[in-house]
Amino acid sequence: MKKTFTTKGTCSRQIEIDTDGEVINSVKFYGGCPGNLQGISALVKGMKVSEAVSRLKGINCAGRGTSCPDQLARALEQL
Repeated sequence: MKKTFTTKGTCSRQIEIDTDGEVINSVKFYGGCPGNLQGISALVKGMKVSEAVSRLKGINCAGRGTSCPDQLARALEQL
């Protein structure tokens, strides 16, 4: 299942997520810090959705109250 989410409060604009049931197949961020976001995408590939949410939810970037990893966790929760 492939879905695209619009982010809020971050440098990245969108996140495209592909899952196969409970496992993340791929994640692609549009905008933001390319190296860091490619790293996050590589790390969550093959991870269970619930595990990624528990690890990434609540991460804060520069006092914004959210971050690209947090936005990924929020998007995964909506699946």
